[in-house]
Amino acid sequence: MKSADFAAAAPAELLAPPQWLQIDFLSDLHLGPQTPATLAALRRHLLDTTAQAIFLLGDIFEVWIGDDARTQPFEAECLSILRDASRHAAIFFMAGNRDFLVGRDFLDDCQIQGLADPTSLFAFGDRWLLSHGDAQCLADLPYQAFRSKVRSQPWQAEFLALPIEQRQTLARQMRDASQASQASNPVLVDLDEQCCIQMLEQAGSTQLIHGHTHRPATHSLAPGMQRHVLSDWDFDCPKPRGDLLRLSSSGLQRIQLG
Repeated sequence: MKSADFAAAAPAELLAPPQWLQIDFLSDLHLGPQTPATLAALRRHLLDTTAQAIFLLGDIFEVWIGDDARTQPFEAECLSILRDASRHAAIFFMAGNRDFLVGRDFLDDCQIQGLADPTSLFAFGDRWLLSHGDAQCLADLPYQAFRSKVRSQPWQAEFLALPIEQRQTLARQMRDASQASQASNPVLVDLDEQCCIQMLEQAGSTQLIHGHTHRPATHSLAPGMQRHVLSDWDFDCPKPRGDLLRLSSSGLQRIQLG
């Protein structure tokens, strides 16, 4: 898979309205029934933030098996939290590698807007390219093959046709296999630099914001070009962690939570 494959199509575009004075970006919360403290941290932030817009850039859920599961206790709680937050802020959702099956029914019930990956956001006089980041990890060939399979319409139609209980079992098996693969090969694949540069050039942007790698930092890609990596959240571990990026007329700021 070549980086040019990802640079060929122009990204979707979104224009920030003038009433947006602050914009929050966060990703990789990996929410599930086993992460009540992380869910509580999200609830607090969504209710307390002074931002007028919140961008959820993928892997908000550890796993999502289909919108028909949104009436299950945990999923219904998440839906309620997001719907409450949408009353005072514009909320946007971009799929990640864990929650790519989030669909229109869930988004509509939450009253939040779905985003294509990538999306170019024009705000505060600059253009910011937003992505989850997994599609740009070109060196991870097994994952890219898996990604192509599960993002295909036939695979998704077949999977979503299964009973919820069977989908839950298959999702656990895929998650366990992923964790076993990571344990046997601890070298983490990062985003392909040339791919990121080509994406930025295609979008007419110099700044990329993404998640996925769980390695928060700001990297220089080329003269005048940067990529800003979001952290994951985990407030259920002995050393809670999580941050977000906030954009305003003053620029991009990293805010530590916990």
